Amino acid sequence: MFESTYRELLDPAVLSRLGNLPLFARKPMLGNVSGRHRSPHRGSSVEFAEYRKYVAGDDPRRLDWRAYARSDRYYIKEFEADTNLRLCVVLDTSGSMRYKWGDGETKLSYGKKMAATLGHLAVKQGDAFGISCAAAKIGTEIPPKRSPAHLRNIYKTLMETEARGETGMVDALHSVAEQVAQRALVVVISDLFVPPEQLSECFQHLRFRKHDIAVFHLLENQELEFDFDRPTRFVDLEGGSPLLVEPIAIRRQYQAALKEYFEGLDAAVRDSAVDYHRIQIDEPYGDVLGRFLIGRKPRRART
Repeated sequence: MFESTYRELLDPAVLSRLGNLPLFARKPMLGNVSGRHRSPHRGSSVEFAEYRKYVAGDDPRRLDWRAYARSDRYYIKEFEADTNLRLCVVLDTSGSMRYKWGDGETKLSYGKKMAATLGHLAVKQGDAFGISCAAAKIGTEIPPKRSPAHLRNIYKTLMETEARGETGMVDALHSVAEQVAQRALVVVISDLFVPPEQLSECFQHLRFRKHDIAVFHLLENQELEFDFDRPTRFVDLEGGSPLLVEPIAIRRQYQAALKEYFEGLDAAVRDSAVDYHRIQIDEPYGDVLGRFLIGRKPRRART
């Protein structure tokens, strides 16, 4: 599907490898076409849900005559209704996503590939895909749709998007919670340069609206290791003043602050049942998405 036109975003080898791994929601979804995802409503798919007593007006074709033979009472068999999924990717496009180390790629480039690949997989299986590019002043919101033409529009937007300015992640997540009327899988791709308590409020808002939340937290190795051994000038990519520091002198304080931040973030995602993935961007994104998709596959009870 037009992969060659968007080779900057889509790797045919990755698409081929992930093509047989369906994208599942962890929560019941609501859609307007038949699909593979559980709905909170009852329907007539192949997975049995429960019995209920027959009432006047029910379709007699759904009567379970074996249950009647055992109990001498009329029962209706109900099944889980399957539906389609809305995938809403919130991609951080703030200035910090320009960060890279050496000859590696930027966080934004890595995130774009993840978003485009997830969108390709969703539309291929009949689901809807939309995206929000989260920045403080320049943001883009494209609502979820299912058509290949819509997907091409999103790819074009992604290729033109640059990382700049302060983060708009908090506003973007609250906006998605309010504007996406029906339940959706909300995938956040960001370096999460946001206080954990603010993220916690966003996640709780999304959870209250019954969205399924997944987060890919993009980090570069040096952010974790802080392995600088000479005076270094640090530039704030989101517009703050640069700092010239002696890394050895502040390494302990940096690691303590990082530990406190991760503890707060871990609490935020745990309290909101977020499907959280901490990613170092030197790992191939295809491997990351492969684990994500396999981890979401429903586990059926043994019979």
